[in-house]
Amino acid sequence: MKKIINNPSDILKEMVSGLVRAYPKYLKQLDDTYVVARNDNKKIKKVGIVSGGGSGHEPLHAGFVGEGMLDAAVCGQVFTSPTPNEVLAAIKESDQGMGVLLIVKNYAGDVMNFDIAKDLADLEDIRVEQIIVDDDISVEDSTYTQGKRGVAGTILVEKIIGAAAQNGASLDELVELGNKVIEKTNTIGVALEPATVPEVGKPGFEIADDEIEYGVGIHGEPGYKRQKLVPSKELVEELIVKLEKSFDGLENKKFAVLVNGLGATPLMEQYIFMNDVLNKLEEKNASVEFTKVGSYVTSIEMAGISLTLLELTQEDWLNKLNANTETIGWGDTHVE
Repeated sequence: MKKIINNPSDILKEMVSGLVRAYPKYLKQLDDTYVVARNDNKKIKKVGIVSGGGSGHEPLHAGFVGEGMLDAAVCGQVFTSPTPNEVLAAIKESDQGMGVLLIVKNYAGDVMNFDIAKDLADLEDIRVEQIIVDDDISVEDSTYTQGKRGVAGTILVEKIIGAAAQNGASLDELVELGNKVIEKTNTIGVALEPATVPEVGKPGFEIADDEIEYGVGIHGEPGYKRQKLVPSKELVEELIVKLEKSFDGLENKKFAVLVNGLGATPLMEQYIFMNDVLNKLEEKNASVEFTKVGSYVTSIEMAGISLTLLELTQEDWLNKLNANTETIGWGDTHVE
């Protein structure tokens, strides 16, 4: 195992410290927690937006804390859900009297601990609601989950919800909006090489040098098919077929397209993949209104890629995707 770390048991502490010290204008760490929160002077009275989960997926979630997206992110240990008390600290920090919305990826530990934190907040008269992101169509049930997993589509949900909250939407309106966006967001991925959790010290799964696996989860959970490596165009063909079924067809529909690297995939390859995706969607007479390419929801150093399509069934969703945000992870920001 080759990693640029010190003691594996100190990874979370040192990562969060390095993150907030690198961007103090935008981020702060709450005392005695691994919660990363906004540290700017642009806060307005609005619904608080909180997300989080296990570390190892950076920039998710802490990289999306800032104006127009999240108010706080709760960082768990690598591939491990944060505790309810940490989530509660993020809720308290984000509450401005209009309630707090939790955006939770569909993993058993996250769902359970965020739900407990919601109950704890209720005892302190803080109104909290939550939405569950389950965009991975690879498999219905897998390690860590009952039902579909929450993966890269999460950042599109966070972006749209964050923009709506910034514009003054109520908690009830945000819950309704979030569930509608989740319903129209589908993701599928492919892995070329596994990731190694530092405290484990060995890869999460084994795969031959000339093999790929379709549908591997962001924690290394098993996918639905393994085969020999094929060119990008053939990867796209396989994934688009699955996505087309999930949307009951692509023709004459409008989409946002996210190509996401899983950690070790160079941008060069991601752009090649996006080029093939756009060609295929054009063949399908699907209209692409928004595109994003980069490593946003990673799996430590896993080599691979995921493809997310969000069907833009409401015009204002596109406006919210394009709305200004000042975070370190989204990319097209005003971060200095």
